[in-house]
Amino acid sequence: MEDYLEKATTLVEAMPYIKEFAGAVVVIKYGGAAMINETIKASVMEDIALMKLVGMKPVIVHGGGPEINQMLDSIGKKSEFRGGLRVTDEETVNIVEMVLAGKVNKSIVQLLQKQGITAAGLCGKDGDMLMCEKNMPNGEDIGFVGKIVKVNPDLIFTMLDAGFTPVIAPIGTDDLGQSYNINADFAAVHIAKALKARKLVFLTDVSGVLHDVKDPQSFIPEMGAKTAMQYLKDGTVSGGMIPKVTCCLEAIQGGVQHVHILDGRIEHCLLLEFFTARGIGTLIINDLTKKEEAV
Repeated sequence: MEDYLEKATTLVEAMPYIKEFAGAVVVIKYGGAAMINETIKASVMEDIALMKLVGMKPVIVHGGGPEINQMLDSIGKKSEFRGGLRVTDEETVNIVEMVLAGKVNKSIVQLLQKQGITAAGLCGKDGDMLMCEKNMPNGEDIGFVGKIVKVNPDLIFTMLDAGFTPVIAPIGTDDLGQSYNINADFAAVHIAKALKARKLVFLTDVSGVLHDVKDPQSFIPEMGAKTAMQYLKDGTVSGGMIPKVTCCLEAIQGGVQHVHILDGRIEHCLLLEFFTARGIGTLIINDLTKKEEAV
């Protein structure tokens, strides 16, 4: 009987969140261990399906680095990165497009449809969704790596209005039709801003933002944008978390209300974050909460 009561309590706890987020657009950047571990992958798809069934409007933007590396390795081509971005010559961009917009994208669509959710696979070239120019970090030419200059969200809204869950591969184009490889985090941020999404979620391979990277107990469950900016300045946020928090702040500044950094290695991380009082990730919001002000 106690097990049944616990389940009932969990459902009751979820009710106000289900009401609050009904009809909300939620952009999910899907990557990391959540795309590799089969158990976690299945739980993410179940979470997205439930989100859809309770009235939310999920939009998935995915990566696929390991699959790209595997394909490049199979043809004897070495993967090279500069500042976290893949050096992408003409041969590589064709392989990236084939892997992301083909194999990876359609596999996610199939997984969602097995959960009874009607999904549609897209990439940034469809409907000129992600218009790009060449990304030149520090003036260096690293090939066909795209910097997004415009998002045309009409096709995404059309899909959402028709009841589809869009699954988007981060491949963009320019006015001449040239394909570009886009960092999936950047693509998710720009898409979330264009959709005026209620939430943006990054599924990562870390527990969230820590006060001290050496102390897992120093986990930060929630902070305002001003605090996040301060943590970037004083070094509290460091290493690989710097670009992630920077992306979060860009989304907040672009009108996204809530940005979550979740540990994608945890089963049902999306449901635990969205539909429980405590949550499990780091939430970054535009304004300071009373709880944060009291710290």
